[in-house]
This record gives sequence, structure tokens and C-alpha cells, in this order.
Amino acid sequence: MGRLAGTTERVGSTLRTSGDFPVAEMAKMKPLDKTTLNIMSNLSVVSLFAGCGGMDLGFVGGFDFLGRKYASTGFRIVWANELNGDACRTYRQNLGPHIVENDIRQAIDLLPPEADVVIGGFPCQDISINGKMRGLDGERSSLYTYIVEAVKRLRPRAFVAENVGGLLLAKHKATRETILSDFSALGYQMDFRLYRAEDYGVPQTRERVFIVGTRTDYRRFAAPAPLFGPPLTAHDALADLEQCEEDRAFAHIWSRAAKSGEQGGRQLRADRPGYTIRAECHGNIQFHYRLPRRISMREAARLQSFPDTFVFPCGLRATERQIGNAVPPVLAWHMAMALKQSIES
Repeated sequence: MGRLAGTTERVGSTLRTSGDFPVAEMAKMKPLDKTTLNIMSNLSVVSLFAGCGGMDLGFVGGFDFLGRKYASTGFRIVWANELNGDACRTYRQNLGPHIVENDIRQAIDLLPPEADVVIGGFPCQDISINGKMRGLDGERSSLYTYIVEAVKRLRPRAFVAENVGGLLLAKHKATRETILSDFSALGYQMDFRLYRAEDYGVPQTRERVFIVGTRTDYRRFAAPAPLFGPPLTAHDALADLEQCEEDRAFAHIWSRAAKSGEQGGRQLRADRPGYTIRAECHGNIQFHYRLPRRISMREAARLQSFPDTFVFPCGLRATERQIGNAVPPVLAWHMAMALKQSIES
């Protein structure tokens, strides 16, 4: 099982951490009374860089995954933004028509007048180890400033910003310090951590950084405790699909790309979580642990913890990008429930 810590920095191959994981603090939290539950049952959320809706689905809750129910959280997405038309199409079909399809540079002026929470997974292509590693010199990484701007305008109770684990690399120290400085200047209580998705019921080895800020008139955010027991494996997630024929409506379709080097040649291990699902793998998605083919889009969605009821109405390539770019809904659900505890007062 992976560990969580406070501020985290990678130096070479070593992670340096400071701060204590507040499991004891979470254990002291009292159950919500009926009055508080009524107040907290309609917390409004603004979502930036929403993609196909993985993070938004997790924040709303009310879905099943691999036999477990993830209850409604009390959060409600009132406004969302995404540039990609295919992702917006998927979002509308699954989450509703409230998504604004536009460049954030223009959409920022269409924000609602208020919101309880702002969330967003800002673009990571210039930070990811699979990208060009240009940091804030890249064209897209500076777009995090629009999450900062949304928080400035709305002054929500809290905000959540997500990005790749590569943000912790020594190479990105200056980028990381700039991003954290900009968020810290907002005047919120800050929590910056690396999370491992497999510690939270996601059958995939995916590392992501979450920056969480809570307003000073609310409780400081306490990170969700990792689940006990071994992580879900690729076999746990995919075994029941092994006998299924291709089904486009169910997104159970797969690439016929020939085997290639490095990540394009990876094969799942049945007894381990799946490897990180990538957005830009150009059809070179990982191979099934037993069947002589690459995994299907539905199987990739399972590894990302999307419920089977989540529909992907686009073609294979567009669906591949949407799934790979998404925040795993189950991980987002755990973040949402922990955040709700922080802002219950």
C-alpha cells in the first residue's frame, strides 16, 4: 500500500516529504447531523478543464463500480468548461448540458456569480514524463492560472486542482514553486500531495498530485485515508469481459496497432493493477493479460474506474484520449467526500 505525506518533492529518484498524514484527525470527525446534511446536500461546483467528466462524476457520486456503490456526495456541478468538442459530447450525454464548449480564455467571463467549490485538472502535457517536459514554458501548462482566476472571482469555500505526478520531478521544481505560490497567494489553507490511485479502489497504478485549498473560515482539508487490503487487479476489473464480443455501443472496441516498443508493447499482469492509461498513445494502448489483443476502450474505462453505465459516444481515438485524460471517478469521489468533511461547518 502506498503512503501519503504532506509537501512532497522528488530529488533524483527519492521522494522527500514533510508533514503528517492526518488519519487521526479524520477519525475524530463527528457524523453530520440532519441540519448540516440538509445544508450540505446542494453544494455548487464549478469545473474547469472538465474533459469527458471523470472528476465531475466522482464529485457528484451516485454510481456503482465493480459491485461497490459510491453514494451521492451532495455536490452539484452547476457550470463546467471544456474546449474539446468530442469530450463535451460525452460529458453532455452522461452528466448534463451545463458544460460550456469554449476556450477557457473566453469562457472565464461566463462563470456563474458564485460557487461553493472550484475544481479542475489543468493540462499536463508539458509536465508529464510522456510529454515535452517544457514546464511553464509550454503553451498549455500556464492554463492553471485560469483556475487561480476562477477562485479569485468566486471566492469559493474550497478548490481542488489536479495534475500529473511528474510535477514533483526535480526538473519541474521552478514550475512547481510558481504554481504553488500562485495558489497560496489566494489566501487559502493549502494541502499539496501525491496520491496513488490504486490505494483508493482504482485498478490502475496512476500517480496524481492534488492541490486543495480551503478558506480560512473552514476546517483545513484532511486527505482521505488509503483503503486497507491489496489493490484491485487487472483481473478483478476485466475478467467478466473476456468472453464478450466487440460491441461499439458499449465502447468494447480495440486498436489493431502492431506491437511497438516501450509503453506500446506493455502487457497487463492479471495479478496487478493496470498500468497508467495514457491519453496520447496513438493506438498503442497496453495489451490484455490473457487475450491476444490490446485492451478495449471499455476495459480502459474500467481500469480508470468509470462505471459501465458511462457512455462513450465517440470513435476509438477520441474515446482513448478522453479516458486517458480523465481523473479516475473513484479517486475523485474519495477526494470529494474528504473535502465535504472539511467544509461541513
